[in-house]
Amino acid sequence: MGERPLEASVGDASTEGRSGVLPVREQARVIREVLEKRLATVLPAAMREAGFDMWVILCQEDDLDPVFVSMMPMDTWCPILQMLVLYDRGAAKGVERISLAMTNTGGLFEQPWKGRREEEQWPLLGRIIEERDPRRIGLNIGRVQWAAGGLTHNLYQQLVQALPAKYVDRLASAEPMATRWLATLTDEEVGLYEDVAAVARRIMAGCYSRETIVPGRTTAEDLEWHYWQRAADLGLPLAFKPFFNRVRRDTMKKEFGDDDRAIRPGDLIHCDCGIRYLRLNSDHQHWAYVRRPGETDAPEGLRRLLAQANRLQDIFRAQFREGLTGNELLAAILARARDAQVPNPAVYSHSLGLLLHEPGPLIGLPWEQGRCPGRGDVALRPNSAFTMELSVADAVPEWDGQKVCLSIEEDVVFTRDGCRVLGDRQTAFYLV
Repeated sequence: MGERPLEASVGDASTEGRSGVLPVREQARVIREVLEKRLATVLPAAMREAGFDMWVILCQEDDLDPVFVSMMPMDTWCPILQMLVLYDRGAAKGVERISLAMTNTGGLFEQPWKGRREEEQWPLLGRIIEERDPRRIGLNIGRVQWAAGGLTHNLYQQLVQALPAKYVDRLASAEPMATRWLATLTDEEVGLYEDVAAVARRIMAGCYSRETIVPGRTTAEDLEWHYWQRAADLGLPLAFKPFFNRVRRDTMKKEFGDDDRAIRPGDLIHCDCGIRYLRLNSDHQHWAYVRRPGETDAPEGLRRLLAQANRLQDIFRAQFREGLTGNELLAAILARARDAQVPNPAVYSHSLGLLLHEPGPLIGLPWEQGRCPGRGDVALRPNSAFTMELSVADAVPEWDGQKVCLSIEEDVVFTRDGCRVLGDRQTAFYLV
């Protein structure tokens, strides 16, 4: 898909009405089909690469494990105690999937237990494990990836009490397996991500329009609530609380004072926001410029700065190679950017997908442009999504040489064909 400038005007705002969001029933169908494919393909690969023949996932109704949630269909309820047993019987027979709970898994898991009392579940779990005699049992007790540490201390203790001692000795952290499962997208999910990003961009475009912004009255806080409300109207949860802020030249700050909150002609507007749709998270940072009377575009100095951010994005994407860690990617991107004389480059990219900030390789933090231990040591794998989150900073002549930091963020996917943006990236300011 070719790139084109993104602008917000009265005409552009009409795109917000064409939401592109599937009815809830269709969302459930799509998620069910994708999940069936994930369980058949990604799960066996994750277990075999990590060296586990069994994965036991335990959680409770109001404290669901993140991995557990990713394995359940959308249209179900998960009451009381949840137990999943995943047992790899080898390439010929595949992974046996068992649920010992009252949850209706829609046929995705075998459900041999038909009871209602928790005290029945633990002995049955013990028998299932003994019958299969696994060599290595993975538990979600990881330390680096947050989503790999969902097992509570209470349930861990109950599991240990339910197992013969020899199986307790075979328990180990499933973190590598959970990381692979959560970070890897199927080809179908990569395709769906285009739709997710498109919906997210349409909501942003609606915020950056003259129908939403009344210069001299609308505030950045108003835009945060508008974004949130629009997502809610579409039935979409947020990936995180939306953030909008106004960036203003110093002379305007003196003119209107520190207490002025209104967005006015000559201001920049910056956002950081995202939605969750079809179980995939979006995360964008885009910019708008409020034109002064007689202006047809943002000042040239600001446009040049955005072009430099686009250069840094090109460098970012070109460095992606399978097997590199987040720390290695960060070093390579920054080295190339400095060689190319990109002004004050900074990169703070994270993986994206079923979760917002993990579990794939972390590529820098705003406050760490050297090395991020742990999360930055994770290696890059194909069919994973990221935010291309970065910034440049330079003096803007039209703003009396004032230094402006322009942070921009697009969603990207890395496949064996390389790293590409989901949809169109921002190459021009939205114009209000």
